Amino acid sequence: MSEELSDSSAEGTDGLTESQERFLRDLFPGGQALFRREQTWIYGTDAGRFYSPPWAVVRPSGLEQVRELLRWAQAEQVPLFPRARGTNVVGGCVPRGGGVVISTLAMENILELDARDFVAVVQPGVSSASLRDRAQEAGLFYPPDPASIGISSIGGNAATNAGGMRAVKYGVTGDYVLGCEAVLPGGKVIRSGGRVHKDVVGLDLTSLLVGSEGTLALMTELTLKLLPLPEASASLLAGFGSQTSGLEAVRKVFGSGLLPAAVEFMDRQAVQCLRSANVYEMPGDTDFLLLFKLDGSRSCLESDIETLRQILLEHEPKMLLAGKTPREEEELWEARRALNPASFQLGPDKLSLDVTVPRGSIGRAVDLAQEAGGRNGIHTVTFGHLGDGNIHVNFIYHAERGEADMARRAASDLVQGVMRLRGTISGEHGVGLAKLPYAKQQLGRDQTGIMREIKRVFDPQGILNPGKGY
Repeated sequence: MSEELSDSSAEGTDGLTESQERFLRDLFPGGQALFRREQTWIYGTDAGRFYSPPWAVVRPSGLEQVRELLRWAQAEQVPLFPRARGTNVVGGCVPRGGGVVISTLAMENILELDARDFVAVVQPGVSSASLRDRAQEAGLFYPPDPASIGISSIGGNAATNAGGMRAVKYGVTGDYVLGCEAVLPGGKVIRSGGRVHKDVVGLDLTSLLVGSEGTLALMTELTLKLLPLPEASASLLAGFGSQTSGLEAVRKVFGSGLLPAAVEFMDRQAVQCLRSANVYEMPGDTDFLLLFKLDGSRSCLESDIETLRQILLEHEPKMLLAGKTPREEEELWEARRALNPASFQLGPDKLSLDVTVPRGSIGRAVDLAQEAGGRNGIHTVTFGHLGDGNIHVNFIYHAERGEADMARRAASDLVQGVMRLRGTISGEHGVGLAKLPYAKQQLGRDQTGIMREIKRVFDPQGILNPGKGY
């Protein structure tokens, strides 16, 4: 059990009055409301393994239930915690302090997919993978691809402005949210943006809601931008004898004018984890992996692959594998997907940060992570999105051996170093509970104060996902 998970309390388990519970049962009939501990337990945690028990869980199926719930909750001053599939790793949907969890999974319809306007209209519980697949069937492309794409939801992706491996070329979730329908505490419904791809009228409330971690409003419908589906894609995996040679190769790739759809890296410790897990054979002197994905027209793709291959060969890779069919690509990307579970060979507990630094500082940031882990006597595994400087740092430890404080010290050391490099404590996971102390350091008093004033406009009683983000 992780240190975070064991740090639970019974606070708020009896937080609802009989009349409040009766209201929720009436508003959410037929099993839409859950109250027994064995039913609600899983809704108190997420992939970050923080835990606090909910008072209750409700599962609305549409706008009117959400509207009435938020009207009632503001009048009763009952905290609400929006939640989708719980793939968040920073405690972003954990009901710390007690309250009612709102599961959006019953709102899972793709309402519209329009190939003329290049838009999709979806409810927040739609899985990211199902939208990707439906769009692809129509010859369209929804580019955001967080690592959790197979299990995460569009609403959760929007709440954290999730990125993913294709962000270097295509951007993050917020770049594809054209508009939304959202309910504010008190029950007011706002509709911001729309289905046009350009709109500069008024303040951009859509962009304000995206990435707000459910602290301002609950989005009940999202209008998303789609692109034409690329005609073809290919991937290339390169192994190098050192981090230095690998990073120099990437610098040359971008200097050549190529813009890969994705550029992932895996450091020495990550390579060792993959080797121990027998994902596939690698030369023994491989210490650094680069994984590229290219896409575009068939006529240009072959030329781009050869250009990329020649640049990498200049830096004497220990291995160089190409995937030109969907099956071959899938085999190459298995390494990246297998890395997270493989890292647990080093220990049962993990403290993860998704720091981002300017692209030119990536090598130094990886070194800082390794140094922070080494000083504190714990394993450090780093990998991530090399193309946009988003590094996933994983401090692996044994909570039962009393190593949780060592991991926290390593994380604090890393954060200080990242800020010296003019980076940020999160590129895509958000702040949630896990990064609150670091967020205050990065943002400072003035910015934090402005953010809290904005929250008071949307949420005057502070009932929506309280204690998160800022």
